[in-house]
Amino acid sequence: MKNGKVSLLDKEMIEIYEEIGDQHILTSLNTPLRDDAFNLSDDEKIEQIQDHFRSIMNILGLDLNDDSLKGTPYRVAKMYVKEIFSGLNPLNKPKIALFDNKYKYNEMLIEKNILLQSTCEHHFLPIYGKAHIAYFPKNNVIGLSKINRIVQHFAKRPQVQERLSIQLLEDLKKVLASEDVAVYIDAKHMCVSSRGIKDTTSSTVTTAFSGKFKDAVTRKEFLSAIHNNQEY
Repeated sequence: MKNGKVSLLDKEMIEIYEEIGDQHILTSLNTPLRDDAFNLSDDEKIEQIQDHFRSIMNILGLDLNDDSLKGTPYRVAKMYVKEIFSGLNPLNKPKIALFDNKYKYNEMLIEKNILLQSTCEHHFLPIYGKAHIAYFPKNNVIGLSKINRIVQHFAKRPQVQERLSIQLLEDLKKVLASEDVAVYIDAKHMCVSSRGIKDTTSSTVTTAFSGKFKDAVTRKEFLSAIHNNQEY
């Protein structure tokens, strides 16, 4: 390997990279970011990514003079920075409104079937599915839509599903000032369905439980509720 690039002769490194990608190995609980990750402005990042993606398209042999393709490098760069990877920047984290728990509600509160759209960090292919979040309110309750926004924020970055589950759990514990939080994610990975094994039927389930949800009875109540497909 030279300058961080793999040559065709680096067979051992290629095998390691393939193993990590195919097995979806988690190497860090925090999203791996350099210290200088935000030295560039969004516009500067878009400009540089645009140039690099144009090079990729040229290498693939695509005709960038075609009306359909000439704007693609910019569109991809803007999408990366402003949309699907916007969760990398902590400044984009949604503002969270908490409300006094005036009704003294102390039972399980569940927000289920939250749309999850993320990107696998191993192949930069989509991850999509549902997230289910539960907690036991204490002094404060959170606006329901804010839970969805927190899920979207952490999903909008290159991810591994196990890390995403833990990041959601830890952040919600801080926001809610409560240990009693549960996270359940059921998602499909395009890196499994469109390449490699090409299995289009399987999905991946990850969970993260803390506080009261470590108790088997409480956990069973949560799991039963999210698997109840009753329509209203």
